[in-house]
Amino acid sequence: MAKVLIVCATRTGETLKIGELIAEGIRFSGHETKVVKVNAIKNETDLQGYDALLFGSATYHGDMIQGMKTMLFLAEKAELEGKAGGAFGAFGWSGEAPDRIFNTMKNIFNMDMVSGPLRLKSSSLGGGTQMAQDYGREIAEKL
Repeated sequence: MAKVLIVCATRTGETLKIGELIAEGIRFSGHETKVVKVNAIKNETDLQGYDALLFGSATYHGDMIQGMKTMLFLAEKAELEGKAGGAFGAFGWSGEAPDRIFNTMKNIFNMDMVSGPLRLKSSSLGGGTQMAQDYGREIAEKL
């Protein structure tokens, strides 16, 4: 059984809901998953010991939440190269945050990323629950 960490930066709780649904998809495949808010990550050692990591942030004013930016600087020191990864987030109208997180994980951390980031307006709209769970299954396939 692999261990997966999902870190969420959220203002209204929607990105956290998406992270929990992704975790369900991973658990359906038999892996252990922990979901935390970004402020629980205090240093790079908090990111170590996992086989896969997913980072999620809502998009506000075209950017990710500041806590996620800060956490990404810590993650750069965590030696995540080759680990499975994914990025996700809720958004109102633009949705750039998951793309920026995904590209950082792929190109800076050299992680083994899934096909692309998951962007949802809401976990409860237009099949969002199923899409989030399927994203979790896609992560599980890399483990």
